[in-house]
Amino acid sequence: MKKNNWQTVVVLGAQWGDEGKGKVTDYYASQTHYVVRFQGGNNAGHTIVHNNKTYKLHLLPSGVLHSRNKIVIGNGVVIDPEVLLYEMNKLKKLGKKVNLLISDRAHIIFDFHKMLDMASEKIQKKRKLDAMSTHRGIWPVYSAKTGRIGIRMVDLINPVVFKNKFDLLFEVEKKKLQKVYGYKGRINKQEIFKKYKSYASKLKKYVIDTSLELNNGLDKGKKILFEGAQGAMLDVDFGVYPYTTSSNTTIGAVGTGAGVSPQKIDRVIGVCKAYLSRVGGGALPTELIDKTGELIREVGGEYGTTTGRPRRVGWLDLVQLKMAVRINGLTSLAITKIDILNNLPTIKVCTGYKVGSKVIKEMPADLTVYNKAKPIYKTFKGWGDIGKVKKYNKLPVNARKYLEYIEKEVGIPIRVVSIGPERNETIIK
Repeated sequence: MKKNNWQTVVVLGAQWGDEGKGKVTDYYASQTHYVVRFQGGNNAGHTIVHNNKTYKLHLLPSGVLHSRNKIVIGNGVVIDPEVLLYEMNKLKKLGKKVNLLISDRAHIIFDFHKMLDMASEKIQKKRKLDAMSTHRGIWPVYSAKTGRIGIRMVDLINPVVFKNKFDLLFEVEKKKLQKVYGYKGRINKQEIFKKYKSYASKLKKYVIDTSLELNNGLDKGKKILFEGAQGAMLDVDFGVYPYTTSSNTTIGAVGTGAGVSPQKIDRVIGVCKAYLSRVGGGALPTELIDKTGELIREVGGEYGTTTGRPRRVGWLDLVQLKMAVRINGLTSLAITKIDILNNLPTIKVCTGYKVGSKVIKEMPADLTVYNKAKPIYKTFKGWGDIGKVKKYNKLPVNARKYLEYIEKEVGIPIRVVSIGPERNETIIK
């Protein structure tokens, strides 16, 4: 495929999230007509730096900063109306117009879903399960969705339908809160109902069949960018379960979460840090619990956009990255934050795991095996300070050796190298 011969591009996190997808999405969004979120909710967080201004978003896609784009929240996203309206108003005050379209099939997060989220975490902590919860009500609303009692946008904006469905959903979730989780707090049904009726009146004008809109746009030659949230290893099926999020973060979610056929996807870009980071529990074979890890965390600003929690950091894990390439059909990589490794004397990458006397080259589903995995490293010489390099061939030799080794091992090219947070600190290879 020629460099610019594409109509659709998917940008996915290739690790545990927080890879810098916002910047990569922002770059490609300048070339598209639609930017689409297709899964997750406001448990995701992405940061964009432009003209020395920092924008932190949780529900709206990163491409919102480009006024030419239609911003689409697909049916696979779960929506907290309060958060959505807050983000829209915040951007409006900054002079940014939001040309928003919301899927009529997207499900709604209610206050009692957030209560369920917090109540369940207490039980999980007793089981020593350091869950991925951000207290945003994400898993409870996905649970209601798959239990077929959820409320969609199309239901919310229809007063009669909303009243009937709300009565059922409220009673089920209230019983769950009180009987299963022992919740003793007050739950004001009428107050919640009234508040969400108000949200409906404000959001109704944005609600359409977004699948139809996107497919009609493709027929007219429009370009679409699909923006993933979180990362491959947080996928509820292929991630390090149960230390995952509650949705599919991998390529299949584009079809189910946006209503566009996989046959219409041209490019799949995996975004990957030059090292790795994650929030939450579970094994992390290359984790650095030393001064080097502390340095990378501080220099890289490795604190959650949504929670503010310090992230665990480690060396790049090629076993994990190869899996991300395979299950997503990645066509290229975007490597971010390589500048964070500036001036380190040596940099390591994991090429395999040793489990007892065995060497394994694939991530096991069995956590009793994964917990015992010890990384096998290849060591590279450091490259000093990258500075403000504009072209790939001007990068330090050792940095290029590092990047080219990654390419060779995972079997796909690196097309983007980010050397800083600003839009213009990006090398296109």
